[in-house]
Amino acid sequence: MIDILIKDILPIFVIMFLGYIAGKRKVFNSSDSKILNKLVLTYALPAALFVSIVKADRAMLFDDLKLTIVSLVVITGMFLWAYFSCYKFFKHTKSEAAVCALISGSPTIGFLGFAILEPIYGATATTGLVVAIVSIVVNAVNIPIGMALLNHGKGASTPQAKQGNPVVDALKEPVCWAPILAVVLVLAGIKFPTILDPNFELIAKANSGVAVFAAGLTLSGMSFQLDKEVVYNTIQKLVLMPAALLVVGMLFQMEADKLQMMVLAGALPPAFSGIIIGNQKQLYERTGTSSLAFSILLFVLAAPFWIWVTRLVAV
Repeated sequence: MIDILIKDILPIFVIMFLGYIAGKRKVFNSSDSKILNKLVLTYALPAALFVSIVKADRAMLFDDLKLTIVSLVVITGMFLWAYFSCYKFFKHTKSEAAVCALISGSPTIGFLGFAILEPIYGATATTGLVVAIVSIVVNAVNIPIGMALLNHGKGASTPQAKQGNPVVDALKEPVCWAPILAVVLVLAGIKFPTILDPNFELIAKANSGVAVFAAGLTLSGMSFQLDKEVVYNTIQKLVLMPAALLVVGMLFQMEADKLQMMVLAGALPPAFSGIIIGNQKQLYERTGTSSLAFSILLFVLAAPFWIWVTRLVAV
């Protein structure tokens, strides 16, 4: 576990801190942050999502329907609950609530999935299966829903936007149609030529590093916020989501190893994609970035706790 914290969690803090220092020293400014986020949201993130999903195969989705159904129902359910609670309890706009859901309602499976699960459970087919299915749920289901809700919220506040369809508008975004296209190819049994992977992977590799750097840069222009909403978002991500996955997974009588991996995947810190979208759209920036930083910090405690709990009950 110490190895994981040093190799996988510490670099996130280091890169975010570099972005924070760069902002404080005026090496980069808020306009630069928007440019970096636009690069990630328009090119790097869609490429990363496409490549990660298209490597799966159709058999994966149907070989273990329990894993697929539990992941889909619980993670999407928690995503929608994050949207509802942000809008109703904390009185944010619908657009802000959509960004909140993209942050506190989604685990950063693409960036940390293999990095966290493989050292603990091994580089097995089961590990790959869990990461692939949770990635598809987060990236091909939650992100399009979040973008549609975000556009719907904009439409409610601006008369000009009412003329557009929020779902259609969302599907025009590369971050939406790229993962959906990948899932369609997987379901159709069309194997994407691996020889073409480098064309996407080169820009995809910029995704996580630039996103975390930009988050630190954004945070440098604001005061760090630790209030009841940030605490709630952190509890929702690190406690409620893995707990729900554990309970529902046990009700479905999932195999112990898959259940343990799925719960730990659900306990991962918030998805960076939500931070990128929020910063690019200038929505929920301070609370979202603060929630990300606080969640990453407390993941140091959450990870060993959920590993211990799942090994205790999932036998």
